[in-house]
Amino acid sequence: MDLRALNTFIHVAELGSFSRAADKLGYSQPTISFQIKQLENELGIKLFDRVSHTITLTEGGRKALAYAQKICRMTEEMTAEEKDTEPEGVIRLAMADSLCAPLVLEKFSKFNKRYPKIGIKITTAGTDELFRLLDHNEVDIVCTLDKHIYDTSYIISEEEKIGVHFVCSSDNPLAGKEVDINGLLKEPFLLTEKGMSYRRLLDEELAKASVEIKPVLEMGSADIICRLLKENTGISFLPDYVTEKAVGEGALKRISVKGFEVELWKQLLYHRDKWVSPTMKIVLDYLSKISLQ
Repeated sequence: MDLRALNTFIHVAELGSFSRAADKLGYSQPTISFQIKQLENELGIKLFDRVSHTITLTEGGRKALAYAQKICRMTEEMTAEEKDTEPEGVIRLAMADSLCAPLVLEKFSKFNKRYPKIGIKITTAGTDELFRLLDHNEVDIVCTLDKHIYDTSYIISEEEKIGVHFVCSSDNPLAGKEVDINGLLKEPFLLTEKGMSYRRLLDEELAKASVEIKPVLEMGSADIICRLLKENTGISFLPDYVTEKAVGEGALKRISVKGFEVELWKQLLYHRDKWVSPTMKIVLDYLSKISLQ
């Protein structure tokens, strides 16, 4: 079986297009079509359904893809072992902005020393955009901070439930108290951008009670909001890993709100049709070992 044809098959499946695969691999489109046809004849199955200008994997094609990925991965691993070469390549990672510091900055130096030839290209975006990028194979891995997502189109490599609370300065009269939501909403709020991960979940939960927050400040940086809270500027709603150090030092306090709970999850996912190369597996393992708890 021709490994080049298997590699072409993987690229067409991931990119969802013969022409995009041709551009990526540096082949002509007729060459791509010939390789796929040759592979279909050899396997005796139809790999893709072609409707108008759209192609999708058949059920047989999906099974064949899993085998093709395993064969190419084993070949790459064997070649690297024979040459005694270091893993290399660039993995495209998309994530929520507030995950960058804990998932990258705190551990990346050690990772880079261990795998100097592996690069990570990071894109930050909201959850909807993360999955658009993943579906179009514009990124290899996404790390979300949102409600629990389960979709058979994606493989969950790792997940953990994250605590999230209202928080304020320890000098604030509400510090450490239990209050009702209506009393809390009278206070000035500093929040992350509307429509983004846990801010969106907060707004959705408030909407159930027909109330909303009109913040005095909205911005993308949870770390800057945390600093402003220490100056007793107002109240915010942030994941526990963002405020943990300040709470431990006594600078900030969490506020308990009666009958109000938002469930937040960190999930590491990739598309089920994605070829998990040895380099991508190394990055997945690196990210999976970083807990926010």
